[in-house]
Amino acid sequence: MKTKKTAYLSLGSNIADKILNLQNAVFAIHQSVGPVITISPVYQSSSWGFESDDFLNLCVAIETTLDPHALLTQLLIVEKQLGRIRMQEDGYAPRLIDIDILYYNNETCFNKDLVIPHPELPFRNFVLRPLADIAPQLYHPILQKDTRNLLQECKDKGRLEKTTWRVYADKASLFSQLNFIAIEGNIGAGKTTLAKKIAEKYNGKLVLERFADNPFLPKFYSDQRRYAFPLEMSFLADRYQQFTDDTTQYDLFKDFMVSDYDIYKSLIFAKVTLQKEEFELYRKLFHLMYREVKKPKIYIYLYQSTPQLLANIKKRGREYEQSISSEYLEKINSGYFEFIKSYPEQNNLVIELGDLDFVANEQDFNTIINSIIKFAIHLPS
Repeated sequence: MKTKKTAYLSLGSNIADKILNLQNAVFAIHQSVGPVITISPVYQSSSWGFESDDFLNLCVAIETTLDPHALLTQLLIVEKQLGRIRMQEDGYAPRLIDIDILYYNNETCFNKDLVIPHPELPFRNFVLRPLADIAPQLYHPILQKDTRNLLQECKDKGRLEKTTWRVYADKASLFSQLNFIAIEGNIGAGKTTLAKKIAEKYNGKLVLERFADNPFLPKFYSDQRRYAFPLEMSFLADRYQQFTDDTTQYDLFKDFMVSDYDIYKSLIFAKVTLQKEEFELYRKLFHLMYREVKKPKIYIYLYQSTPQLLANIKKRGREYEQSISSEYLEKINSGYFEFIKSYPEQNNLVIELGDLDFVANEQDFNTIINSIIKFAIHLPS
């Protein structure tokens, strides 16, 4: 068995979506190089050695079985996969992602391709500061000074500020910090399937809407005017009780919660189905309940075109759904978008599904996951 070694890396980006570049790089390192065991805070710094946009920088500690040269080779592959194009000429330039090896255990290495410890380490405040956050007593094997001493002696006076951004070792760690995600969508959009896949893949507690046994639902689809009010009142009572129970009872063996509905859907559907007087009465009762329920960290709305929704409904074959009209589905879509616009303070993410088939195609599923991650990584800590 190969011995694991600890390496310290510095990462920086100053092009495009900088924080996402750093996050994707850490994900790739964790997956292809070795476990990321510690991540520093993210710092914003002025460009070093040239005029350009500010950088975002961080340092990580990893465990790896790769030797120093193999580690360098793999890190260059990661940079290339993320879109970095290395220039052949000397000098500094803006970069999508830059990954440097600072230390490799307590070893030294000197050749034309790789020098460890990194020769510029003592002169770079934007490297020493995040490194001091995760390894303050780490000794430089040549200078025989720890990170804190190197930082105190550093002459670099470039601007450096700690940010509120957070970067995670892997996707599961990121999802665990979201606490509660609600996935919503029109009838047939696939919200339940997506919630199940996310819960299974990232160890989430699954909260599913239970409505199959509602005695008013089949009757509603055959005579909406007559059965709309008892149906919506029944849904509201069931959803409130279930939602409150499920979202207040934490599972110690799960890292977060993901639901295939949000209780606000009750008001959206009621506005479409109820008469004006009925809806006003319903709304008063709803808002009394809504103040008490848990709100999601991210509210995801899966948008799908009406023709595709109808095709999905037909495919899953629930007899009582086959009479749903395109007009009804379009009203539901409009209701959701009105809700999203009415709560701009909520972290709303609309994902347009189009031709994505996240059930049969793992790549399409990853596309949706990456959309969620891109959204989540930009949320305030």
